[in-house]
Amino acid sequence: MGNVYVFDHPLIQHKLTFIRDKHTGTKEFRELVDEVSALMAYEITRDMPLREVEVETPVAKAKCKVLEGKKLGLVPILRAGLGMVDGILKLIPAAKVGHLGLYRDPETLEPVQYYSKMPSDIGERELIVIDPMLATGGSASAGIRILKEMGAKQIKLMCLIAAPEGVHRVQKDHPDVDIYVAAIDEKLDEKSYIIPGLGDAGDRLFGTK
Repeated sequence: MGNVYVFDHPLIQHKLTFIRDKHTGTKEFRELVDEVSALMAYEITRDMPLREVEVETPVAKAKCKVLEGKKLGLVPILRAGLGMVDGILKLIPAAKVGHLGLYRDPETLEPVQYYSKMPSDIGERELIVIDPMLATGGSASAGIRILKEMGAKQIKLMCLIAAPEGVHRVQKDHPDVDIYVAAIDEKLDEKSYIIPGLGDAGDRLFGTK
């Protein structure tokens, strides 16, 4: 079963409070999501491998550490996932970015793929699937399945807020995928909105209704 990591860092929790606040406007909301995404990226990359190199300081030679060069890929689920990409790229500028578009069929309520554009070498990359809200888990689970069908072997899921139902769905469908969130909320309401949540992440990021 994949692990679930809840980031309790004070800066993440502080900024998440203002992300939730309905009085936070689009510009500030976007900036806060960007900042929290960068802080979460700092935590999610904690286990990245290092190798030793020798550099010459102004004083002497030193043995130091650099990233081993593990290939990373970011895959935001459109459209709300786009709001988290720039914050992550600030810390990992060499990561390649794929895009995955899904919508929910109004009759079957199942996720349907309408767009995908991925790096050609996703089988060699550790992928971070990005979606601010993990509600029912349907879109995230479908997105992970699609990536596996394309050849992805190493996948992590990164969300701002999750409902217990979404966490359980992804764990059931993809027990090999670790989940990283800033908070796990109480439940879903009858419309599958996370309670207390933050509303519709896409609408709040892009100023739509």
